[in-house]
Amino acid sequence: MTFPSHSHTLVHRAHEVGPRNRLGSWIVPADNAVLAAGIGVILCGPAAAVLGPWLMRNIPEPVLEEGETKVPYASVAGRRAAYWCGGLAAVAGGLLGWMLGLDAVLPAWLVLAVAGAVLGYIDARTRFLPSVIIWPTYAVVAAGLLAAAVATGEWGSLRRAVIAGAIGFAVFYVLWFAFPRGVGFGDVRLSGLLGLALGWLGWGQFASGLYGGFFLGAIVGIVLIAARVMTRKQMVPFGPFMLVGALAGVLLGAPLERLYAG
Repeated sequence: MTFPSHSHTLVHRAHEVGPRNRLGSWIVPADNAVLAAGIGVILCGPAAAVLGPWLMRNIPEPVLEEGETKVPYASVAGRRAAYWCGGLAAVAGGLLGWMLGLDAVLPAWLVLAVAGAVLGYIDARTRFLPSVIIWPTYAVVAAGLLAAAVATGEWGSLRRAVIAGAIGFAVFYVLWFAFPRGVGFGDVRLSGLLGLALGWLGWGQFASGLYGGFFLGAIVGIVLIAARVMTRKQMVPFGPFMLVGALAGVLLGAPLERLYAG
């Protein structure tokens, strides 16, 4: 009878555990979670507080269809925008640092936290998700994921991220085509970006994060209708729910995946 060597057992166990199990949880944080959370708060909060209002004052207005109206971006670029964007980004950055630690993918997610806070505020106030913010964020996040793959050798995670981004974009594109009053094309663009980042972490994070926005939006919509704040014909901006759902996917995706798998 032969027994596997100690080194072979360690390699086998490392293969079974996989790199994504380095993610933390509410109870057991990731390695260096406190430091990473502090970095997330310090970097993301001020960046979004400064960048958000500046973008709102300088990005071009979209070309509207006949009879369509919108709140101008510049009209919501004030102190309130700085507080909201900075506060939301700081919270998101801190939570992401707690979950990811000093993982190589953390910079890409911190960029997304800043952009997401700005996009969520703009969509909530104007019902538009400006593509001039979304497309550059795609490039920066993709570059961050590529750099993480080069640094860690996790090419499988990068491949999964690309596939997940394409799936998210395709699903939301179909929804926009079938129900344009409920899903805007800005939501389609955002879905690919969120799918890209979530896909790197795992399929559980992707599924729960990207589509958790539907669940959150439905609950809030039902509550607002029941409270007679809005009617059934009115639509709430969907972007903020997508962004909150993505953050929830990072926090809860892995436990939900394990629960589903038994």
